[in-house]
Formats: sequence, structure tokens, C-alpha cells
Amino acid sequence: MNIRIKDLPYEERPRERLIKYGPQVLSNAELIAIIIGTGSRRENAISLAQKLITEERGLKFIVNSSVEKLANIRGIGIAKAVKLKAAVELGRRLMLSTQGENFSVTSPEDVINLLMEEMRYLSKEHFKVVMLNVKNKIIAIETISIGSLNTSIVHPREVFKAAIERSASSIILVHNHPSGDPTPSREDVEVTKRLVEAGNILGIKVLDHVIIGDGRGISLKEKGYYDFE
Repeated sequence: MNIRIKDLPYEERPRERLIKYGPQVLSNAELIAIIIGTGSRRENAISLAQKLITEERGLKFIVNSSVEKLANIRGIGIAKAVKLKAAVELGRRLMLSTQGENFSVTSPEDVINLLMEEMRYLSKEHFKVVMLNVKNKIIAIETISIGSLNTSIVHPREVFKAAIERSASSIILVHNHPSGDPTPSREDVEVTKRLVEAGNILGIKVLDHVIIGDGRGISLKEKGYYDFE
């Protein structure tokens, strides 16, 4: 039997609980239920949301899935899928705008904490450049390439073009490992060496290369994988 949300006691409905107590008291399923708005003929919005986040890797599934993949789940459809992806993107943009604004980098942990939630669930490798001014404040963060890291896909021309346009004093290289294990590969070290050498020629210092895993990050400088001096 499908119990509709409007059949629940007033104080147990997600929207009303959010208004009264705030969003922090709601479960993931209840928050998703509010976003998608309605359920289906078979189940209410909360049941549908619970089914959605038990697919594969929970909330990661929503982050990594395309609109088409979400829409193919029974009861979701294109309209609900679009709402979910829009909510994820708004959260990502809000995080970057609030954390990246006038953000000073004092250690690799600062970069790891700043980009962890955005990059830990990505299904492909994303290579980013964090551009800093002379006071180590972030000017901008740009994605340079998407795909397996190698010397052909991450070309110094593309990396330093962005840094020169932003008048960056120095940069930090960042990419993710979709496997969740941030241990650097030989290719990671080779790409780092090439970019550090290019930066020295151009006068834009590469301070570090940070690799993001699932909940854990590694600094190549701290771990001694490469000499950035």
C-alpha cells in the first residue's frame, strides 16, 4: 500500500519538518523527497528517494549519474532527474563561492579540504590548477583536462596559459583518482616534473601537486615524490 505524504501526520511531513526545525534535522531521503516534490503511482516521494540513494553508492550515485541515467529509474523521469542535478550543481557552486573567496593557502590540507567534496566522487580524472597571487590567496581554480592523466592530455601550454591570463604568481596542481586511492602513479610524477620545469622557465612556480581520493588526499611535496624547489 502506497501511503501518500499528505496522508502522514502533519508534523511528520518533510516540508513541514524543515520549516519548523530546519533542514539539518531531515534525512537524506527526506531532503531528496522535497527536491523531487512528488512520488509515483507505486510509492511516495520519501520511498522513491530512499530507493534512489540505495542505488550503487548512495548520494555518490546522484552526483556521478547523468540526467539520462537518473531518468531511467522507475518513478524518477526526466523532470525529477533535472531537479536533482540542478540541486547538486547549486551546492557545488555555493561551496566554491564561499570557500574560494579570498581563501589563503597555507598548507596542502587547505587545498584538500577546499576541493575534496567536489572531486572525491568524480568518475573520471579531472586535472585542475589552483592559481595564487603573491600572498598565496586563490585567484581562480580552473579545470584544464578531463581523462586519464598523461603528458599529452596535460600540456604545459594549457596549464600556464590560464595562469598567465590570471597573472598568477604561483600554482598548485590538483587531480583526483576515481578509484579513491590517492597514491601517486609514475605518470603523476612524470607530469609533475614536466610542469615544474615549465613553470621555472616561465617564472610561475609550481608549489605542489595534490591528489584527491575518497576522503583522503596526498601532497606530492609532503610525501617527497618530487622536489619542488
